[in-house]
Amino acid sequence: MTLIIYHGPYASQRVDIGLSIAEKALEKGYQVNIFLYMEAVHSAKKGQSPKYFPNVGQKLSELAQKGAKIKSCSRCAGARGYVEGEEKDGIYPTSQHVSGVHIANLRDLGYWLKNSDKVLAL
Repeated sequence: MTLIIYHGPYASQRVDIGLSIAEKALEKGYQVNIFLYMEAVHSAKKGQSPKYFPNVGQKLSELAQKGAKIKSCSRCAGARGYVEGEEKDGIYPTSQHVSGVHIANLRDLGYWLKNSDKVLAL
């Protein structure tokens, strides 16, 4: 199962809903891929401490620990200042993302889409 999340955290409940779906899918034994695209790349930012909302960055880290593969679009992340160097082995370096989330090429999304039995875009 692949989830593509477009919207940034805390602007709507789309990210929260997507991560809840991902969590339930993992519990049911699905392989879960999450691709953070456009404004959703902000979801993986370290140091978020929302007072009245669920902590999206923390939830992403927890999902990665449970086996979800989580990638953030390199073009989107680069445009927003998260990419801190050149790509190596398919991953772009950053110190600004929570653990378990990697900045990767958009081609990775294409691979996931081709190989997923279910796709959900939020």
